[in-house]
Amino acid sequence: MDVWRGVTQAGALRISIVIPAYNEARLLERTLQTIQQNCSALAAAGFTTELIVCDNNSTDATAAIAAAQGARVVFEPINQIARARNRGAAAATGAWLLFIDADSLPSAALFAEVAAAIRSGRCLAGGCTLQLQGRHRAAHWLTRGWNWLSRARRLLAGSFIFIEKSTFMQIGGFSEELFTGEELDLSRRLRPRARETQRRILILHRHPLLTSDRKMHLYSGRELLGFLLYALFRPHQAMRNKQACFAWYDGRR
Repeated sequence: MDVWRGVTQAGALRISIVIPAYNEARLLERTLQTIQQNCSALAAAGFTTELIVCDNNSTDATAAIAAAQGARVVFEPINQIARARNRGAAAATGAWLLFIDADSLPSAALFAEVAAAIRSGRCLAGGCTLQLQGRHRAAHWLTRGWNWLSRARRLLAGSFIFIEKSTFMQIGGFSEELFTGEELDLSRRLRPRARETQRRILILHRHPLLTSDRKMHLYSGRELLGFLLYALFRPHQAMRNKQACFAWYDGRR
């Protein structure tokens, strides 16, 4: 089974942690420190890890901060999340990929769940539910709604995705036609592969991923609502329109 490809000479399975980063100087250091600290849970389960940050053409100190924290830094000149994740994946040497966003803080307990899922041999890919920082009533209910939909439909949240690398490469990685929603497209393309291999797409929920609420502070309710309505009624156009996806690409951090 492909799950055991990428075993090191010491007999440990390697997980490549890939972080796409565009102008993430403010939050990246804490994220990397949290990941490195909590990787002890992966080590305890017999895994080795490598940490890769894809600098997505940042204009701040993102690359320097990543290097100072011991991450391997690769560069993607075209500012697009899908391309950044794919570039990081191409540089990875692990049998499994774990994509984590630069503004998210995974716990040791969540890493332990990932390790158990991989070790079971029955998992092809997976994600987790989310917990938004701060107190924002509307965002809280939207997050709860997403978590329900994610578990019901096996939809992966881009902020935390683990996937067998061979499978990721076979299905072509993230679509570079999309500026957002690339994780939903990946979820859709994974389903036939899961059926073929009789393996599962898991959404872990016992230990949600803590993720930044910065968009609540950086954008007005009108701006965010406008995008949500556009994405709801014209999803195909919205996902392919970089200008419409301003909250990911306009550089506000």
